[in-house]
Amino acid sequence: MVALNRVSKVTKGGRTFTFAAIMVVGDGKGKVGSGSGKARDISEAIQKATDNARKSMIKVPLHKGTIPHEQLGKYGAGKVLLKPASEGTGVIAGGAMRAVLDIAGVHNVLAKSQGSSNPHNVIKATIDALKKLRSPMEVAKQRGISMEKLFEG
Repeated sequence: MVALNRVSKVTKGGRTFTFAAIMVVGDGKGKVGSGSGKARDISEAIQKATDNARKSMIKVPLHKGTIPHEQLGKYGAGKVLLKPASEGTGVIAGGAMRAVLDIAGVHNVLAKSQGSSNPHNVIKATIDALKKLRSPMEVAKQRGISMEKLFEG
């Protein structure tokens, strides 16, 4: 769970509370998805968000526990920069971004949120950046060269 928001609506009968939940799900091996759900009950909102997140899962290419290359992601006013990091660095990222990267299975990465701090936008921008990533095998195949030539130049 990334965020849980309580919203109250005042009517002549009193206050009505509803809950909005943002969830991130993944397998820790390169699959991640996010979703949001709204309901009058917390557990129902969480369940709806989890179901939405499972429907929107994407595959993330991982390379030695980090991402293959630097990438920018955007969604609305949310901008995110992801950079690969060497072994032992850990996940250097803030709040909502950390949740996405941890659940995706990225162990070493440098990340910076450069725009909105709204968790909805940050999560969607992070997933946009992860969607744009290309694996080394994919790049080598596209260029028509071997893996060795790709890394050695």
